[in-house]
Amino acid sequence: MEHNSKIYIAGHRGMVGSAIWRALTAKGYTNLIGRTSAELDLKNQQTVKDFFNSEKPEVVIDAAARVGGILANSEYPYQFLMENLQIQNNLIDTAHKTEVEKFIFLGSSCIYPKLAPQPLKEEYLLTGSLEPTNEWYAIAKIAGVKACEAIRKQFGKDYVSLMPTNLYGIHDNFDLKTSHVLPAMIRKFHEAKMNSEPVELWGSGTPMREFLHVDDMADAVVFALENKLPEHLYNIGTGKDLTIKELAETIQKVVGHKGEILWDDSKPDGTPRKLMNVDKMKTAGWKASIDLEEGIKTTYKWFLKNSENYKQIKL
Repeated sequence: MEHNSKIYIAGHRGMVGSAIWRALTAKGYTNLIGRTSAELDLKNQQTVKDFFNSEKPEVVIDAAARVGGILANSEYPYQFLMENLQIQNNLIDTAHKTEVEKFIFLGSSCIYPKLAPQPLKEEYLLTGSLEPTNEWYAIAKIAGVKACEAIRKQFGKDYVSLMPTNLYGIHDNFDLKTSHVLPAMIRKFHEAKMNSEPVELWGSGTPMREFLHVDDMADAVVFALENKLPEHLYNIGTGKDLTIKELAETIQKVVGHKGEILWDDSKPDGTPRKLMNVDKMKTAGWKASIDLEEGIKTTYKWFLKNSENYKQIKL
């Protein structure tokens, strides 16, 4: 991969896309392109075609998606299914038809069956039922994985799918209605600290989860960009997990909240455990490096610095 190769990062303003942009810039890549959703509606097929014909990217990294936690997936199932299908189908198909030889598709560990053996291996895809609370998003992402696999199989192009575990980091979404568990906890513990209140959290605290800092995810994308990986699908994670209760206690410690933690077990827990088997990526030559507590510390510092002007925090 040449440092002046034209690389289009779809979703370059989001948490993942912006981390990829930073990582590539730090490594000396000088020809990155991105468009905001206002500038380029990825759900519009013709608009995407016009963009590709005009800009002629050599590489496409798809970090664009409609994302959210259990609440958002439950309340907006159609949007989570259809908008993600539209975005990725337009990008994958147009990239293929405009002779883009390298495409990196980003998904999520929620593509795997709810009760698949742990840790999750890539070959467990489509071997059982999905977790109902996020199946709409998962079905869309599975379609993207299979589209990239089909192009790779039929046309021999280097289209690869990277499935990260739960991501967190700077530029995360801290809106309590649409955020994931880790940033939601950071905000809840911070507000409770400011108001000297206890923190109420959903579920029992017993599910196991794995968390990957977004800068590690970006590093994995750069690795996939600079190497021709032999398979079409790779898990991206740390290979280590902890209970939601342990996560809450870690965040409480970092934030400095001294009050009580109350668990509302009438609310859903989601998947009992979701740990990624990352052996394939390790064999290829990449592994995560950012410690969870240190990652939470940097994320909380960013949250404090940006809580008054970052649009999604809404404090």
